Amino acid sequence: MRVSEQPEPVRANAPGFGSDSIAELLRALGIEYIALTPGASFRGFHDSLVNHLGNRRPELLLAVHEEHAVAIAHGYFKATGRPMAVALHSNVGLMHATMAIFNAWCDRAPILMFGAMGPMDAVHRRPWVDWIHTSRDLGALVRGYVKWDDLPASVPAALESVLRAHLIATTAPQGPVYVCLDAGLQEQPVDGAVELPPVERFRAPPPPDPAPETIERAAGILGHASRPVMLVGRVTGDKADWDRRVALAEKLGMLAITDLKWGAGFPTAHRLHPFPPGLYIGADAHAAIREADAILSLDWIDLAGTLRQACGGALPKAAVIQCSVDQYAHNGWSMDHQGLPPVDVSILAPPDRAVARLLPAVARRRAAPAPRIVAATPEPASRPDGGAMAVAGMARVCAEALAPHNPSYIRLPIGWPGEYCRFAHPMDFLGYDGGGGIGSGPGMAVGAALGLRGGDRLPVAILGDGDYLMGVTALWTAVHYRVPLLVVVANNQSFFNDEMHQERVARARGRPVENRWIGMRMSDPPMDLAMLARGQGAAGFGPVATEAELAEALGQAIARVRAGAVAVIDAHVAPEYARATSAALFQKSASYRS
Repeated sequence: MRVSEQPEPVRANAPGFGSDSIAELLRALGIEYIALTPGASFRGFHDSLVNHLGNRRPELLLAVHEEHAVAIAHGYFKATGRPMAVALHSNVGLMHATMAIFNAWCDRAPILMFGAMGPMDAVHRRPWVDWIHTSRDLGALVRGYVKWDDLPASVPAALESVLRAHLIATTAPQGPVYVCLDAGLQEQPVDGAVELPPVERFRAPPPPDPAPETIERAAGILGHASRPVMLVGRVTGDKADWDRRVALAEKLGMLAITDLKWGAGFPTAHRLHPFPPGLYIGADAHAAIREADAILSLDWIDLAGTLRQACGGALPKAAVIQCSVDQYAHNGWSMDHQGLPPVDVSILAPPDRAVARLLPAVARRRAAPAPRIVAATPEPASRPDGGAMAVAGMARVCAEALAPHNPSYIRLPIGWPGEYCRFAHPMDFLGYDGGGGIGSGPGMAVGAALGLRGGDRLPVAILGDGDYLMGVTALWTAVHYRVPLLVVVANNQSFFNDEMHQERVARARGRPVENRWIGMRMSDPPMDLAMLARGQGAAGFGPVATEAELAEALGQAIARVRAGAVAVIDAHVAPEYARATSAALFQKSASYRS
């Protein structure tokens, strides 16, 4: 922590207030950080964290936008597996935060969010501002994409609410929760010490084990399959779980398929992982699914859509085994539950609990056959027409320069070539944002880098330019709190994914595809992304336009990050790099085709 943020001590025998007890409970729960953008509605809570707890356990992390605050907590969880707290000012702060909250919901990330408003007792409200910053049901703003919310009316009720929120957030399937603290409750004087509940008696239960008879049935299907396939989805970042997944695949000669929606779940260079990962899987992986006689889904994100695409809209001929508890999070407001998959054996347990039980069961049934290897066809790393650097070339240079430094890739952009995703450990890649919006990348990178700080990993986020521009001020928080981080921006000076949408609409309507760039390009004038980084106190490099320039900038930037800095490289790439990828995505969208 910076010396300037060590608070002055409070005098002895100072009176206590309601928010003091809530702050103490956060410490008892082991919450290490609370990210916030300041707001008067939680001024009492803020004071308790600083003057009652001394800004220690939890420590305040100042963010300049509420969406950054939630994204930081989201990224921190992805790197550590532990929840962070966030404070959000009344209705206006919560409105700012909603996109990041939706991301966390879709990504099943536990975040302990505290809102505030009021006072609810109207006679205590200040004129004007307390009225417009008070809502009768503030939780209604986010109720469709949090696991639980509450508005407690007393200090004891608030303590129980925080306990319940923490328990619900950390119970599988995990997710964000929201507790709104009335300003009057926070500032209510408390006579004497408030006894905190024993937190050890209110912990989340362990993940459930699958039923033995269900495991036996699944093991029988897998044991008799000649072409089994494993779809690796929402799995843990635990190395022991990783090793068990590999062992199960090897015992069955089972092909493993991964994508980039979730973090690394299987070694990409393994002989049983023949298809490079992408945000969507490719035609070769679809063929393997279509030809499979048994499919083991480890909480694969959008299992129904993947099976439908692979099988041309028909039901798969394979027996499908789904390991997931995600249906407990489906509430009907959001369609993030995806389609309803055809499943022959449903294992209602987290996928790695099922793998741990399947491993000894299938070992009794068969020896591993020789694996079927399907060679991936890598994209060329040559420069496209027009002379700009191709993303494939950028990816190759980044992979080679970063490999000796034990990188953790926090984020990769759409269209990143899968053959340069060289993941050999669960911390090699942390996954996407869940909600598929734009702007979360910088904040999540800061949070993940905070979680990695002090270790031997080099935190790296490779972001698109739109994502970077919407969230660049989040980097100030990393600079302020001395959180080392490397950001490389794949800058095609366009919202290019949407250019491809406009091209497809134009083709379908017989209109000029040459107009697709209008309202998309950010090149007149070009934005100086390195200068924006320097404006946050980070080291800015670029723009770089060739692979040689990128390699040189990476060497300098890595040295700065290893010395404790935040560094950003603005890498100009051709706006045509994602044409093939985007076209494939459009072909997969049956609803859009119709």
